[in-house]
Amino acid sequence: MRAVVYTQPGDPSVLDLVEREPAEPGPGDVRVRLVRAGVNPTDWKFRAGGMGALAFPEIVPGQDGAGVVDAVGAGVDDVSPGDRVWVMLAQHTRPGGTAQEQVVVPRQNVAALPDNASYDLGASLGVPAVTAHRALTTSEDLGARLSPGSMAGATVLVAGGAGAVGNAAIQLARWAGASVISTVSSDEKAVLARAAGAQHTVNYRDGDTAAAVRELAPQGVDLVVEVAPAQNLALDLAVIRPRATIAIYANNGGDEVTLGVRETFSTNARFQWVLLYTVGADALRAAAEDVTAAVADGALAVGDERGVPLHHYPLEQTTEAHAAVESGAVGKVLLDVSED
Repeated sequence: MRAVVYTQPGDPSVLDLVEREPAEPGPGDVRVRLVRAGVNPTDWKFRAGGMGALAFPEIVPGQDGAGVVDAVGAGVDDVSPGDRVWVMLAQHTRPGGTAQEQVVVPRQNVAALPDNASYDLGASLGVPAVTAHRALTTSEDLGARLSPGSMAGATVLVAGGAGAVGNAAIQLARWAGASVISTVSSDEKAVLARAAGAQHTVNYRDGDTAAAVRELAPQGVDLVVEVAPAQNLALDLAVIRPRATIAIYANNGGDEVTLGVRETFSTNARFQWVLLYTVGADALRAAAEDVTAAVADGALAVGDERGVPLHHYPLEQTTEAHAAVESGAVGKVLLDVSED
C-alpha cells in the first residue's frame, strides 16, 4: 500500500511517499481502507517537532479519515468489514496515521458514517468536531452531552467562527438549540460563520467588540469557545454572565495570559482547557456518538454552503497539503487517498 512517512522533524519536505505492507489488526483493533484523510494544524505541528521529540522512528501523519472497514481484530463484534466509518486520533498513540491507504486503529477510534454523509464530511470530523463537542459540553449548567434542544436558551460566543473548530462549534451549538454569536476578522469570514449557522457576527477589528456582544446578549453569554486567549481573555471576561464557561482549545496569538484575581473572582467563571489527546475515553465516546447523531440529522456538514470550503490533494501531494494548512488555508484540506 502507499503511505506518506517522515523520520525526522522539519518542514513539509521531510514527507516521503513510500510503499509499506498494511498492518494487521490486533485484538480490539479495526483496519480501515481510507478514501479520504483530513489534514489539521496538529498534523504539521507534530511533524515540525512542535509537540516534542518524535515518538516513533517512522511516522505516518494524520489523525482523521473516512473509509470502509476491511478487517477487524479479535474481540471486535460490533463493526464488520464493509462498514462505512469515520476515524479519529489515528496517530495519537501509534505511528500509523491516516496519510496512507489502510490504517489500523482501536475500535473506540472509529464511528459509523451515516448513509447521508460523504467521505469528505467523514474525514472532516475528527479533530475539529470532537474538539468543538468537548468545548461545548464542559459547562456547569449546560450538560455533558449534545442533542436537539440540549442547549436551548443558551447563548454561545465562538471566537474565530471561520476556523474549522469554530465552524463545527457553531453547527453543533445550533443543532443543540443555542443562539450563537461569532467574532470574525473580516466580512469574508463573517459570511463563512453565518453559513455555519451563527445568527450574529462581530468584526473584532471594527469598533468596541465587547459592547457589540453585550448589545446582542445583555445578560451575558453562557459559554465561550476560545481560540486565542492571550488576545481575547479581557473580552471574554467582559461579556460572560456569572458561572459561564470559557473553553480554550488553542493558543493563537500568544502563549501566556494574565488574570486579575479580583475581576475574575467576581465572574464565578469556569476556565476549561481543551486538549483532545487527554480528554479521556468517556468524553471521546460521547463526542463520537453526538457528532454522528448530528451528521445523521443533517445538522453538521462541510462545503461552501456550510462555511467550510474544501481543498482536495491527492495522496502524493501530501507535502503541498501540509504546506497549505501551515500557511492558514481557510476551510478543510483533504487527501484523496483512494477511490470511493
